[in-house]
Amino acid sequence: MNSQHYENFPVASMLCPPNLRPAIAAIYSYARTADDLADEGEATPAQRLADLAAYRADLHDVARGLSPSPRWQAVFTPLATAISAHQLPIALLEDLLSAFEQDVHLARYADRFELLDYCRRSANPVGRLLLHLYDIRDAKALRQSDAICSALQLINFWQDLSVDLPRGRLYIPLDQCSAYGLSEFELITRRDSAAARDLVRAQCEWARGLMAEGAPLVHQVDGRAGWELRGVVQGGLRVLDKIAAMRFDTLQRRPKLGRRDWLPIAWNALVMRP
Repeated sequence: MNSQHYENFPVASMLCPPNLRPAIAAIYSYARTADDLADEGEATPAQRLADLAAYRADLHDVARGLSPSPRWQAVFTPLATAISAHQLPIALLEDLLSAFEQDVHLARYADRFELLDYCRRSANPVGRLLLHLYDIRDAKALRQSDAICSALQLINFWQDLSVDLPRGRLYIPLDQCSAYGLSEFELITRRDSAAARDLVRAQCEWARGLMAEGAPLVHQVDGRAGWELRGVVQGGLRVLDKIAAMRFDTLQRRPKLGRRDWLPIAWNALVMRP
């Protein structure tokens, strides 16, 4: 998983309620550090799994009111405060680690169901933790949050194909590749073709549909947090627009948001209606 995924979420920005910024920053630091353990550096798969197991042990310790190990004290000390102050659901924090452990040994997904199960653990917990902080607990809001978070995760996958494929990671479901007549080898070697672009287009349409399912949530989150969420939704949609403008050629290059993109993102966030 690309750690830029977490940068799509509200991370203690000026739009977040000031009393929640420390907790949001703690959640972000926890997720980002664990993601880096699974994904960055030159460690072997066995070492990555060992590090994640030690990280999980620290989570269990602070959840019981114990002190974390010195290695990640800067992560777990503020997280322990957030857990205590806001009664954060430990199961959601566990789900994130489950996804990161999966990243170490799994680089292929048979179908969209399998990939969404990964998103359920790699992305959706962050949204649910934020809703928990905002004291929004109803089932419809949780489903909408899941749709937004899964869409953001998928958008990161489709924009990062030129980065992930050379590393041997293929997040496009294999049944989708087959449906467009493409082999794993053609994708891993980033061969440009009309079929490859049509394949990426279909995945982007899937992500856009998920975002549309979740977007009504922005009208349930009040105040500055609601405006932050509007920006997150519109930022994700803007990336999809950039991919479309590239004629879906993300096997070769990665789209980037620039200064000129912020005005349309802000405008689209402003005009979102129930």
